[in-house]
Amino acid sequence: MVGLIWTIHTIHYALFPKVGEAYFPAYESEHINRIGKLLLLPWTLEGVTLLGILWLAFFGGYRKLRIPSLVGGFAMAVVLVISEIFGVHEHIADVARRFAKAGYFAIAPELFARQGDAGSYGEIAKLMAEVISKVPDEQVMGDLDACVAWAGGQGGDTQRVGITGFCWGGRTTWIYAAHNVRVKAGVAWYGPVARSYYPGDKTVTERAGEIKSAVLGLYGAADGGIPVDTLTQLETALKAAGNKACELVVYPDTPHAFHADYRPSYRAEAAKDGWARCQAWFKQHGV
Repeated sequence: MVGLIWTIHTIHYALFPKVGEAYFPAYESEHINRIGKLLLLPWTLEGVTLLGILWLAFFGGYRKLRIPSLVGGFAMAVVLVISEIFGVHEHIADVARRFAKAGYFAIAPELFARQGDAGSYGEIAKLMAEVISKVPDEQVMGDLDACVAWAGGQGGDTQRVGITGFCWGGRTTWIYAAHNVRVKAGVAWYGPVARSYYPGDKTVTERAGEIKSAVLGLYGAADGGIPVDTLTQLETALKAAGNKACELVVYPDTPHAFHADYRPSYRAEAAKDGWARCQAWFKQHGV
């Protein structure tokens, strides 16, 4: 893609990518309640038609989503791919592409855009203080609801909604499962369960009684930020609430962010096993 040009409230035009001998036209759609005008660019990659960079207006503030999705004459299950605190960078986009190639309508939303550009920060402490700590669960849940609603109007099957996320996105996976009864399954990668990021928001364990979906948690035993005893407490809370569908997997001697293949914390064996479990979990639970 060459680029997109827009004004504050209206997309002016786009320069389209060339695919083989053809240019694909862009088109606009509108979700009247929460989503303003959007522009979608399809192109072909490795024989699979994908949907490209999407700029989405939420209440006058632009939200960027990467939307790779198989295009065909059938309703696709919807999978939300939620980033860590760094926003939708190439690794998260790659995860979304993997789901698209597997036949899902995959959406990776930039959920921090109202508060700032998470990808522009070099200091984690500053990023946390200036952006992440100012993003409430209520805002995130509303944006994810809007993504699901929009997907339903574009060929996604909103009766088959899955969600997966990493770190901050892992916690968000649990919280969205508590929020939206349409979520059939979630896969939370090393998402904190005993703390929140926005003052006043409840922890995952505190909301365990609201989680009715099947959520698979993938964690590392050597993750200093998520003690194993907090996972045990979550398991106890889920069972006390009657949820027998959730499952936690803890990999021995494995650190935080073991799926992030761009970081030193990457552990190939655990990442490969986790990815296989993730795909199997969604299929098992109807996503």
